[in-house]
Amino acid sequence: MAQRQGQGLPVLYVRETSRRWRKHAWLPVRVAISRFGRRQVRLLVAPTDLRVVDPYVASEIFEGRFPLAGRLLDCGRASPFTVELPSQVFAAKLHSFSWLRHIRASKTAEASAHARAILDSWIKLNGKRSGIGWQPAVLAQRIIAWLSHSPVVLQDCETGFYRRFLKSLGRQVAYAGLLADIAPDGADRLKLRIALAMASIAMTASTRRIRKAAQNLDLELERQVLADGGHVSRNPQAALDILFDLLPLRQTYVNLGHDVPVKLISTIDRMFPAIRFFRHSNGDLALFNGATATLANDLMSVLRYDESGGQPFRALPHSHYQRLAAETAVVLVDTGAPPPGDISRSAHAGCLSFEFSSGRHRLVVNSGAPRFAGDRYRQMARATAAHSTLVIGDQSSSRISASRYLGPIVTGGVSSVDVMRRAGDDGSDHLTARHDGYRRGFDILHERDLRLNATGTKLVGHDRLLSGKGEPLSEPPKSGAIVRFHIHPSVRLIQEDEHNIRLSANGGSETWIFSSPTGYPVIAEDVFFAGLSGIQTSEQIELSMDTPEIWWFFSKQG
Repeated sequence: MAQRQGQGLPVLYVRETSRRWRKHAWLPVRVAISRFGRRQVRLLVAPTDLRVVDPYVASEIFEGRFPLAGRLLDCGRASPFTVELPSQVFAAKLHSFSWLRHIRASKTAEASAHARAILDSWIKLNGKRSGIGWQPAVLAQRIIAWLSHSPVVLQDCETGFYRRFLKSLGRQVAYAGLLADIAPDGADRLKLRIALAMASIAMTASTRRIRKAAQNLDLELERQVLADGGHVSRNPQAALDILFDLLPLRQTYVNLGHDVPVKLISTIDRMFPAIRFFRHSNGDLALFNGATATLANDLMSVLRYDESGGQPFRALPHSHYQRLAAETAVVLVDTGAPPPGDISRSAHAGCLSFEFSSGRHRLVVNSGAPRFAGDRYRQMARATAAHSTLVIGDQSSSRISASRYLGPIVTGGVSSVDVMRRAGDDGSDHLTARHDGYRRGFDILHERDLRLNATGTKLVGHDRLLSGKGEPLSEPPKSGAIVRFHIHPSVRLIQEDEHNIRLSANGGSETWIFSSPTGYPVIAEDVFFAGLSGIQTSEQIELSMDTPEIWWFFSKQG
């Protein structure tokens, strides 16, 4: 099968070998299928994939090496589905076929044939609808990948493979339709609905099926995308991942002349400002509630479709985040409780944690979620201690279930967060927030004040512990309380004296001083889970609370 360009989306062609004349003829898919016999499904278009293509990955795969999820699998000429895989995360990436996009960089018949052989082996080995390849997120991504990259996979293919491809794709779509009704609530279910909507218009389908897929997608978008454009999971990266698929879906509806789902365009329009809200001054996304490192090229490939413009909002009231900004300084604060039920499976216990950046430098961060690590590290990253906030007695402000029956959902902790925002007489931006996550077990409330001056050169913080009734405590808890400030790996810390620590960014091009007049901050080893290349070592500032309240300052030098 090959792709021939015309107006609009690509039209797919299949090569038919004539037994009588033993020569090839290029036929449009609609005609070719009618000659091959009646089929239940036919390919009509190939939706666009907005994700970045890497020629290096394409060349490695052609040589039988798969660089996925931070690992490298060398299987030579054997199918990767016949050998032991390095990790569960690697297996999910492999079975999702999201790597097919890199084959576009090669543009050779040999590369397409190699990808086709790998895909054919998957079809032969994975027909039982069990295992990691049939998990909701993996299945949804594979359907989208097969549709989007069908011109590459089907280039110069023979009739037998084309029929196997369509048959397998049809079965996967049918199974996705069943799974979407019972999948756990959250982004995975939404991705299934997106995949089903895409399949309904990229493949032949009845008007009723197209309409039903659009209606189901509308319902899921309405449930999961909040009025302020954030995702119900409160993960800043979730909106970006969803837009990667919603934008091509919207364009495919328009190009084919179908009625666009009612909620689709308005949802996309809401999500762009939410993504811009979470961007630091250097363009990176903040690390809250399961977010991990994002490739700059990936982020820009989505944001180039943003037509909303304007300055980022000061708050996302439905997602429960606050943003303080002055000049080149940005402070982002989590002021919300974890989402309920299944949606909290990736939620972090980071209430009142904050991130702070200045110009091109990220200074204070949360540890973030690991991009490739297994479940053990993901659960460690969810603890309050992995966030830039206060921890009492080494316990998290929200409790995460370890039950196999329930799954890793949040089962208690923060239930109420009070927020007050005001402007100071000096032009500063002032935020006060309080949460009840430590009421149970300690009968304590945590209150945090943050104030950013008008020039973006000073951030003042004040952490205070109150009784469960909101009254001042006379002494700190006997179990101890520590305020942690996780520092980005690119920033070097230097202990100046017992009250001051110097932050040197980018080799000293920008310097800040962290100080606490009544406290004794110390430098401690740390782990940054959200490194682009994997988990990185880093440093943190620890500030023990010897009194029920403590002041601290970040001051720019020079």
